[in-house]
Amino acid sequence: MNELARKLLDGDRAALARAITRVESTRAEHQREAREILTEVMDATGRAWRIGLTGVPGVGKSTLIEALGKHLTGQGKRVAVLAVDPSSSRTRGSILGDKTRMGELATDPHAFIRPSPAAGTLGGVAKKTRESMLLCEAAGYDVVIVETVGVGQSETVVADMVDVFVALMLPGAGDELQGIKKGILELAEILFVNKAEGENEKRARRAARDLEAALHLFAPASPNWNPVVLTGSALERTNIDTLWETIEKHREALEGAGELEQRRRGQQVRWLWSLVEEAVLSRFRSDEGVRSAAPALEEAVAKGTLPASEAAERLIRARTGPD
Repeated sequence: MNELARKLLDGDRAALARAITRVESTRAEHQREAREILTEVMDATGRAWRIGLTGVPGVGKSTLIEALGKHLTGQGKRVAVLAVDPSSSRTRGSILGDKTRMGELATDPHAFIRPSPAAGTLGGVAKKTRESMLLCEAAGYDVVIVETVGVGQSETVVADMVDVFVALMLPGAGDELQGIKKGILELAEILFVNKAEGENEKRARRAARDLEAALHLFAPASPNWNPVVLTGSALERTNIDTLWETIEKHREALEGAGELEQRRRGQQVRWLWSLVEEAVLSRFRSDEGVRSAAPALEEAVAKGTLPASEAAERLIRARTGPD
């Protein structure tokens, strides 16, 4: 067995961090080792609770994750957080400051926090989040939380890799329901109106009522679960226990109906084809004929002298590699 895989299965946090680095690396030798590690640890995956968390910047995602994480580690659970930071569209750089925002959880021996740059990936998730999630499960973590960027990208990507999709809302959301993305209400299985403390408490309750009314306009994401709206405060750590109890009830409902296993199988198959599409596109772009023809065709499309559809067809014909 790969030495890194063996240490990871023993619960070595440093080995887990190194394995995720291999997964995220673009170097060919690291990618080969990453595939080897994942293949060797697959039998140890699939046992964790997979939770997706989304919300606009400033809604308190990191604060809520820390509160929920400490609640769970207090129950003896091991918690892994895959926190995705937004990347600059110009420099591709990312601050990766989630560990500083979750200072208490970051020092908890039963928790593991891994910040990764989104680097423009749709859904506000890092390119290798799915693989990282499997490695965390193999390392023995009971709960894996995926924190998304929350900047309005396709939440479908997040929902399609977790068991339950939680959306954080601000207390004033009920006043501006028309501005809430329809996609969030269609995908969210639990909505948590955060910052329900002090003067915000009444606004939070009003927002919750408005959200509950709005949810009746959409078909639920699962036929075995009706979305639940909760209020609470991550800062004051109120109703965090209720949030976890609701997540537990969601899992029980899906497991009882056999939907959880079916959902995960479907996610795995869709993940397979997304990787195939990614690999095919990468090989196409690196083809010598395509690379040679691309600059002139891009310039013609940019100038408006050639339609993109014709340019695409010419690029496909320019490919010199095997069919």
